[in-house]
Amino acid sequence: MTSRSRRREGLRGRKAARGFLLSALLLAWAAASCVPPAPGALAAPSNPPDPDPPGRAGVPAHPTPPVSDPDPGHLAPGHGIRSPSPIGPDDVAELTIDRIQADYAAGRYTAVQLTRAFLDRIARYEGLYNAFISMNPHALETAAALDEAYVRQGPRGPLHGVPVVVKDNMDMAGLVTTAGFEGFSAATGGVDLIPGEDAAAVGRLREAGAIILGKTNLPDFAGHGTRTHSSVAGVTLNPYNVAAAPGGSSGGTATAVNASFAVLGLGTETGGSIQNPAAAQALVGVKPTYGLVPLDGVVPVDATYVDVVGPLARTVRDAALALEVLAGPTPEDPATFAAVDHIPEAGYAAALCETALEGRRFGLVGTGWRDSFLPLVPETEAFYREAIDVLEAEGAHVVADPFAGSGFVELYDGRPRGGGAGSYDMLVYLRGLGPGAAFHSVEEWEALTGGTFRSWGRGRPPAAPTATEDGDAYQAWRMELRALFRKVLADHELDGLFFPQAGAPVPPLVQDPERPDYNPNNHPELPSNIINALGIPVVTVPFGYYDDGTPFVLAFIGDMWSEAELLAWAYDLEQATRARRAPELEEPSKG
Repeated sequence: MTSRSRRREGLRGRKAARGFLLSALLLAWAAASCVPPAPGALAAPSNPPDPDPPGRAGVPAHPTPPVSDPDPGHLAPGHGIRSPSPIGPDDVAELTIDRIQADYAAGRYTAVQLTRAFLDRIARYEGLYNAFISMNPHALETAAALDEAYVRQGPRGPLHGVPVVVKDNMDMAGLVTTAGFEGFSAATGGVDLIPGEDAAAVGRLREAGAIILGKTNLPDFAGHGTRTHSSVAGVTLNPYNVAAAPGGSSGGTATAVNASFAVLGLGTETGGSIQNPAAAQALVGVKPTYGLVPLDGVVPVDATYVDVVGPLARTVRDAALALEVLAGPTPEDPATFAAVDHIPEAGYAAALCETALEGRRFGLVGTGWRDSFLPLVPETEAFYREAIDVLEAEGAHVVADPFAGSGFVELYDGRPRGGGAGSYDMLVYLRGLGPGAAFHSVEEWEALTGGTFRSWGRGRPPAAPTATEDGDAYQAWRMELRALFRKVLADHELDGLFFPQAGAPVPPLVQDPERPDYNPNNHPELPSNIINALGIPVVTVPFGYYDDGTPFVLAFIGDMWSEAELLAWAYDLEQATRARRAPELEEPSKG
């Protein structure tokens, strides 16, 4: 057993003990909360052996669900033919965690049946939307083991039997991690990058009982915030409008969740990569405070300063429940110990309430915050004004452009160059792949392939940023920027900020038909990359739809560790508007 595994086993035992305390806390707040605990949430926690055995999976060009079928009890009594499933691929659209747990408790279907329904839906539509890089060949085995555990001792955890997806820059033991890069996949002429263990966030999903269906597409090394086009799997499409960009770099996860290929998914963000696809696809995206969710086992861009892992979901409650599973300290990522005393004991879902906005004060977007993607285009301005009206109807107050005259834009524009730590972070990641990996450094990969590695920080020596003057300068600048941010909030007595996530509708998939390879990174994001430098959280929530079918999405922004408040505000707005609608999917052409 590796040191990472020993730490994880010890933490798993402690989590079981905490689970019983959580049950008591849930009982205490259930009567007072606006939202009751999820069905099954009060069941005693259990920790059976991990039902998802490691194994090697390649990266098919057109991934298909596994064909093995472990369902032992789906034959009609007295007959040798399979009985109709109680749930099919059309029935899983827009399913929530609460509904799934209630259905399991009522015996309406099993985890195997639900998993098969999702896989059938993927098989029907994936050929067009291209959300995945690879599928998990053990998904049905995991579901069968969870069904057996449910009969013996109830739900394994809060995500018991919930089908999810993860972005393919996160490690799953024994499966290829491509980070979208053809050089990390033998199927596209590279060398398979196969980690020995799960990323910490992926392990937390498994421990909570989730069923990971597959790994989703992303631009090479998560390097684009507008479109999702990888050298491994090609282009991901937006289910609302295939001519519109899906957002990046977590566009594969966003498309999978939006199309109901999964209940929720994991994304990563360095500069807008959770928020942007959430805004392009009417999802609740949580870009958490830096250090809240572990980065262990995630291919880095800038893990030292800004990279985060967060959920994308179709409802605020599902996002909150997912964040409860993901958040918290672990020795696998020492940065997460900064989260100690900043995670609500009752969980993030406990604060969800339809009166959360009452009496709150929010700053509105303006050129005091940034000078790009402003002013808002007219159709976005109209939606924003309507959203402000709803916010005020819910009892909130607003302050126009509170950063005006503060010097915030000028300070941000003076950002020093020392924030990039890519070569150091990649060194740390590759060294942690485990003894069975084909390579453990950039140099070893280059020797195996004869190629030249292309990623963030190429050419820089992998010095720890804390040992460089550039790193010191960046940290000093970030502290100054954070202090000014907090001063503006304090001077205007603001609880948070309330922005459109984007200053205009999502850009087209092909920006210039006469130059089809032209791919500008031009999602008109308003929170990023500023909030990423600050290390503060953002929660997005859908509000409306433009004439082209793409959504208008809002962003709540707060200070560090304010995720519970942001989710509560987003929930209040979500319940007041019920704005999200499911996309109408198309099957791929038969030709």
